[in-house]
Amino acid sequence: MAAPESVVSFDRLDPLKLKRDEFLLPRDTIYMDGNSLGPLTKQAKNRVARVVQEQWGNDLIHSWNKNYWIDLPLNVGDTIAALIGAEKGQVIACDSTSVNLFKVLASALKINSQRHIVLSQRDNFPTDLYMVQGMSEFLGHEACQLKSVSEDLLLESLDESVAVLMLTQVNFRSGRLHDMQSLTKRAHEKGVLVIWDLAHSAGALEIHLDQCEVDFAVGCGYKYLNGGPGAPAFIYAAKRHHRDMSQPLSGWMGHARPFEFEHDYRAGEAMLRFLAGTPNILSLVALDAALEVFNLVDMAELRAKSVGLSELFMSCVDTSPSLKDFALLSPRNKLERGSQLAYSHPHAFAISQALIAHKVVVDFRAPNIIRFGFTPLYLSYQDIWSASQMLIKIVEEQLYLEPKYHARGKVT
Repeated sequence: MAAPESVVSFDRLDPLKLKRDEFLLPRDTIYMDGNSLGPLTKQAKNRVARVVQEQWGNDLIHSWNKNYWIDLPLNVGDTIAALIGAEKGQVIACDSTSVNLFKVLASALKINSQRHIVLSQRDNFPTDLYMVQGMSEFLGHEACQLKSVSEDLLLESLDESVAVLMLTQVNFRSGRLHDMQSLTKRAHEKGVLVIWDLAHSAGALEIHLDQCEVDFAVGCGYKYLNGGPGAPAFIYAAKRHHRDMSQPLSGWMGHARPFEFEHDYRAGEAMLRFLAGTPNILSLVALDAALEVFNLVDMAELRAKSVGLSELFMSCVDTSPSLKDFALLSPRNKLERGSQLAYSHPHAFAISQALIAHKVVVDFRAPNIIRFGFTPLYLSYQDIWSASQMLIKIVEEQLYLEPKYHARGKVT
């Protein structure tokens, strides 16, 4: 079934429509899982091949200086800074989100050392909670203790015992969007430092870290930033903390003069002290190249299209009688959600697998949630219309009951 003219006209007027050509997407596939893994960009594919063949292949170890490998963590960080509302010199790309969270958590706790409570949301992404639990076991409850509460109790739980408020801006299950500015302000009024996890917002939303006076943030390079599987994550630290911040993973690359090979550790300047081991150059190159897709992109336009795509999909689900058993878990108010819609259904896993088999790639989250991601740089309004029609077909014809859609792999 062809999309209605109203849907076609949205694509015709889309200011981002040419960005799709910068991605290498499988033919006839509607990719709605960029909130888990962004697709390959043409620039990333070409740049990595060139670095492997020319720089690693020919220049060998001289590439650290000749091709500026040594500067990639800060240079990539500065590129990301422009997407998250930060001035240059406050972001560095390195390691994983989990490792980076450990670093900034340790730094925040040391700065606010008269307190020991880390307040978070009970349904925060598990690894964020695990990192606090691990630090608590290592340091002892008197130095670090996790307090997780429901979202509605966050504000009343902010008191003078809390050292750090640690939240994810967009909830990984529901897509609910926190008010970063309001929560950060309320935390600061109580003397609490704030760490934001931007894994499901960087590259998908307008973010204003400096304007909101955020203390620290971490984020993911392989979701909306399209850096590839296991791409380096990033750390943001406000300039006002640079003099006092420190972290325990004091590897040689974080040293003030790593190639002096001194016996004792001396932290490097500013964001460099968040480095530990040798940077993963090929992954940084892929992320650096992938970020070029954001050139000349107005983040306000990107956000507007994200909302438009999700509103269209929501309308299609709402008006289809055959989808009445799908319960929307995401906020209906566009101002209260990120760039995804989450629906619960008793057969969520099988339906998600049937969608994938029919080239509409979504993802499943236990126990019964299907997530539909809306990445404006390569999804069209006609894609969204077609995806909704395939969902209707799968449910109406009960295709999801076929046994092959019930087999689970290691990754769901």
